[in-house]
Amino acid sequence: MHLLDLQDKDTRLTQLEHRVRTLPEADQLTELDARLIQVRDQIVAAEAILGDLRRDLARAEADVDLVRERARRDNDLLNSGSIGDPKQLQNLQHELGSLARRQSDLEDAQLEVMERVEGAQAAVQTLIAEQAALQVDRGPLQERLDELSGQLAAEQAEIRQQRSQLAAEIPADLLSLYEKIRSDQGGVGAAHLHRGQCGGCRLQLPPQELERIRTAAPTEVIRCEECRRILVRTEESGLGA
Repeated sequence: MHLLDLQDKDTRLTQLEHRVRTLPEADQLTELDARLIQVRDQIVAAEAILGDLRRDLARAEADVDLVRERARRDNDLLNSGSIGDPKQLQNLQHELGSLARRQSDLEDAQLEVMERVEGAQAAVQTLIAEQAALQVDRGPLQERLDELSGQLAAEQAEIRQQRSQLAAEIPADLLSLYEKIRSDQGGVGAAHLHRGQCGGCRLQLPPQELERIRTAAPTEVIRCEECRRILVRTEESGLGA
């Protein structure tokens, strides 16, 4: 019976290891962290675009200011009455017209860049808000994962201790055989012989095999002819008297 108890502990450990690997919270945290990295990279890229646009806006504003200053000087000169030459006066008026058109074009370009800056700022703020929300969600999720992981680790430690105690009570050669079969047979090295059926492969043993097992010595190691697992005999094995 110790061998079946040992198998129960090993089966439970396998189940716990599978649960540790497949915790939904771990997958959710992995996805959340991946999105956080993605958002962080997007923020860096968006801020770089915003920086470029701000520099473009600064240049556009400087160009407008330059034209405005040139037009202001020409207007001051025109209004000063210091120009008496009609041709020079005509040229100055023509230049003022050109400057007005140039200023209008530059201001249109400046407005376009300003709109792009505003759009880029909004994009950055949206990403920053998403990053903050993800970080808020991450805290409780990490706490829940840590809690579950701790509970599972504690249960694993307790079962491993119980397993060690059971293993110490099993003869070394039988334990070695069990470990080898368990490694070869998907984690199950010993099975209950229940009403003539192997608890490992679920096949019914033939009558002659059951008769051989019935007459075997209690200390003889019985193995299923089909799956080769160790069969443990109990009162429910269906062997009769």
